[in-house]
Amino acid sequence: MPESTAEAAAILHRDSLVWDAHSCLPLRYGTDVGVLSRHKRAATDFVSINIGMDMTPLGDIMTVLAYYRVWLGNDSERFALAGTPDSISRAKEAGKLAVAFDLEGAVPLGGQFGMLDFFYNYGVRQMHLIYNRTNEVGGGCHDDDPGLSAYGRSLVAKLNETGITVDCSHAGERTSLDIMAASTRPVVFSHANVRALTDHPRNLSDAQIDACAASGGVIGINGVDLFLGEPGAGSEAMVRHIDYIAQRVGVAHVGLGLDYSYESDSAEAVAGAPVDESYWWPPGNGYDFSAMHFAPPEVLPAVTAGLIERGYSEPDIRAVLGGNFLRVAKATWV
Repeated sequence: MPESTAEAAAILHRDSLVWDAHSCLPLRYGTDVGVLSRHKRAATDFVSINIGMDMTPLGDIMTVLAYYRVWLGNDSERFALAGTPDSISRAKEAGKLAVAFDLEGAVPLGGQFGMLDFFYNYGVRQMHLIYNRTNEVGGGCHDDDPGLSAYGRSLVAKLNETGITVDCSHAGERTSLDIMAASTRPVVFSHANVRALTDHPRNLSDAQIDACAASGGVIGINGVDLFLGEPGAGSEAMVRHIDYIAQRVGVAHVGLGLDYSYESDSAEAVAGAPVDESYWWPPGNGYDFSAMHFAPPEVLPAVTAGLIERGYSEPDIRAVLGGNFLRVAKATWV
C-alpha cells in the first residue's frame, strides 16, 4: 500500500466512530476486563461484550454482568458504560472506549419478559433470540428450523418496546426471516458473514441479507476464519464480505462485529464453563477452537485501508466503521 494511502487510512480510521457490534471476554468472575484497552488502541470507540449464551446458567450471567460493570466503573479514565447513543459520542470525545453488553439467546430469560427490563437497566442493548440450537423462540442455524414461535413473536415485540436491539445471529434462516418480519424496529446480525462467499450455516443467505436491509438493519462482518472462508483470514477477507453486502443492498446495511474472543482456544474458554461442545458447535461444521483464527481488534485499521483501496468514499467508510450501527442504536435503544 502506498504510504499516502496508509496515512490517509490511519487518519480516517482514527477520526471515524468505530463500532464493534460483538466481541467476547472470558465469562468468569476475575477476568481482566482491562484487556479491552486493545480495542481502544486500535481506535475502536464502542464494543458490545457478550455476557452469556443459551447454555450459560442465569446465575453465572448475573455474576459476570455485575463484575464487568463494577470493573469498568472503577476504571472510568479509560472506559465508559454506554446506555445511550449520545453517551458513545461523548466517550469518543473523551478518549474512552464505550462498552455495552449483549446476550446470546433467550433461554436465560426463563420465559419471563420482566428479565428484559432488568438486563436493559444493567446495560444490555442487544440480544439474540437463539444460539445455534432450536429453543422455545425458534430454530437455530445448526438445528431443525420450525420458524418463530408465538412466544418468540411476543418476545420480539417486548424487545422492541424495551429498547434492546433484536439480533438474528445464530438463528436459522426461516426463524430469522420471521423475526425480521415481526419486528417494528431495525434488526441486526451483529456478527455474521456471507453464505454466497463461504457456504457455512452460520453465514447469511441472500434472502436474509435482503430482509435485514429491508428492516433498516445492519450486518456486522466478523473476523472468524471459518466463516470468512480461508485459514487465518483477516482484513482482506472481511473487506470482500463487506463489499458483497454493500453491492447487494447498499453500504448503509453493513458494519463490523468482530466476534473476537479474548480467550478462544477451547469451547470451555468461549462458553465460560464445561459444555457439550459437539452439541452447540457440531464438528461436522468445521468447529475446532484450538485451530480457528479470530481476527483481533488490531485488524480494524487494515479494514479501513482495504475499503479505501476498493474505492469506497470517505462517507461510506465512516458508515461501515460505525455510522450504520449508530443509526440502528438511535432507532432501537428507546
